[in-house]
Amino acid sequence: MRFYLFYLLGLLSVTSLTNAASNLICYYDSASYLRQGFAKMRPTEIDLALQFCTHLVYGYAGLKPATLELFSLNVDLDMFYYKEITNLRQKYPQLKILLSVGGDRDVDEAHPNKYIELLEANRTAQQNFIDSSMILLKRNGFDGLDLAFQLPRNKPRKVHGSIGTYWKSFKKLFTGDFIVDPLAEQHKSQFTDLVGNIKNAFRSANLMLSLTVLPNVNSTWYFDVPKLHPQFDYINLAAFDFHTPLRNPEEADYTAPIFFLDEENRLPHLNVEFQINYWLQNQCPGQKLNLGIASYGRAWKLSTGSGLSGAPVIHETCGPAPGGIQIESSEGLLSWPEICSKLSQNSSALYRGETAPLRKVTDLTQKYGNYALRPADENGDYGVWLSFDDPDFAGIKAGYAKGKGLGGLAIFDLSYDDFRGLCTGQKFPIVRSIKYFMG
Repeated sequence: MRFYLFYLLGLLSVTSLTNAASNLICYYDSASYLRQGFAKMRPTEIDLALQFCTHLVYGYAGLKPATLELFSLNVDLDMFYYKEITNLRQKYPQLKILLSVGGDRDVDEAHPNKYIELLEANRTAQQNFIDSSMILLKRNGFDGLDLAFQLPRNKPRKVHGSIGTYWKSFKKLFTGDFIVDPLAEQHKSQFTDLVGNIKNAFRSANLMLSLTVLPNVNSTWYFDVPKLHPQFDYINLAAFDFHTPLRNPEEADYTAPIFFLDEENRLPHLNVEFQINYWLQNQCPGQKLNLGIASYGRAWKLSTGSGLSGAPVIHETCGPAPGGIQIESSEGLLSWPEICSKLSQNSSALYRGETAPLRKVTDLTQKYGNYALRPADENGDYGVWLSFDDPDFAGIKAGYAKGKGLGGLAIFDLSYDDFRGLCTGQKFPIVRSIKYFMG
């Protein structure tokens, strides 16, 4: 009898792991349609990836600050493109297609806190958001809405000398962590109430609702996990960009490590494991969580003071290195095919200088991530340090997600993967690797 019980428990365990990591959430930024040259991505290029994706998240819609209504950020494009995207379901009937609001596209310098204003608004004003969302979704054939609200983000770690480090620790005894939002507890409660009202309306209209937690948005500030998770069909944690050359110009480090590397005064929450565990430990079922992976890399400019080894943390960096030539506003950002084109295939190639390739350093521990570098020359020029998840490490993260019993993975986004097969001839290598390791 005892043997049978152990056998049955083991079988249930295997079954749960088999069912885990079945989702592949594919984000598609419509702004990629407006890029030039090989970076321009049309619906015909999306088609191949959709045989691997379970969900397609189309970004991005915006929020009108005056009326708090949902609206298209590019009406001339979306009035035709919405239907073209949702019609893809005819070929892939199991595909769920959602519209995402916010992300990093709905940048409104005149109203930088409009998503907080939505939380603070009265019930009538919030109903404008709910009603306009339902109309836009139903009119264009979307299956639901993804909330990628631009909430205040935690402040980046500051670079300190030894005296500064001690002073910071002493100061925190009195002031706590940096306060970004003094009304965070109030906003957490308001977000919970708003989501509940959206879900009630969407339930009657048979619409899905998902949450995207953007990079460096502190889940402890805004998300009451036990109350929130029942309201969402799934939750995507964008667990990357913990460090970027814009946020951390003076030092370079892994942008999306899986685990905490307790060295160099690193902060313990800037890793995948901490972010996932926070939601799991607060009663969110693993099946509702999808681990977000970036299909791009972040590049810092190295100085002569940055040294030659390349082992992070890299000090005395000078902000972002030049980004990809095909992507707009891409300071310090390179898509996977652009990264691939810069990596050395020749062990005898030049080590420094403008024409020298980047030398890849593979993380044999499979815990933190790969990086590549080209040290600065004697004049302090042409130095680059690049952190990225290539197809191999994306597969490692897929295996990690499966082992944690998560619902799946989310890729940000399809347009940064090698959708033309420029690197090896294989299209969407990151998407394919994730799907393969998900099983």
